[in-house]
Amino acid sequence: MTHPAEQNAPILPEPETATVPAVSGLFGKMVDKTGTIFAIGFLGSMSVLIIEIVMRHVFDSPTLWAHETTTFLCGIGFVFGGLFCASRDKHIRVVIIYDIAGPKLRRFLDIAISLICAVASGFFAWAAWLMVGRAAFAPDGSVRLETSGSAWNPPFPSLLKIFLLIVMIALTVQFIILAINYMRGLGGKDATE
Repeated sequence: MTHPAEQNAPILPEPETATVPAVSGLFGKMVDKTGTIFAIGFLGSMSVLIIEIVMRHVFDSPTLWAHETTTFLCGIGFVFGGLFCASRDKHIRVVIIYDIAGPKLRRFLDIAISLICAVASGFFAWAAWLMVGRAAFAPDGSVRLETSGSAWNPPFPSLLKIFLLIVMIALTVQFIILAINYMRGLGGKDATE
């Protein structure tokens, strides 16, 4: 039995579920599945901070590795977050023109936005490659991972730069997939409305 106030309540639409749209393709679905790993990384970061608090304030024995580990785990999580948003087609847009446009103009804007984002991501991937060249290789060409320079001295700076390169390449691929699928007429904001 429902409460009388609930009987007259307006029917609200169901909240949009966070799913990967068809326009993102199989690649977007794979990126979405991988997101769980990085979410767990944030939980791991929190666990490391709790361990550090206990070690420092209960046992008076602070760790050397906690700060750099949490920074690294959060850093790779945030870097992956951009790719994750693009795979769900939820990246940041300025929608002043987009909201007043009709379906044909929206499709054109979806294609143009995806292509511009692909080009920008490609340039960022090139810049990341230049950073990886300095962070992962010695001048003689041998592999030498850049380290943090701290007392613990992990290779996290170079690993983060390598990960950034991989994500920027994947982001470029994702935006190309979005552009192609928009051209094929697979998606768009009007397709789900």
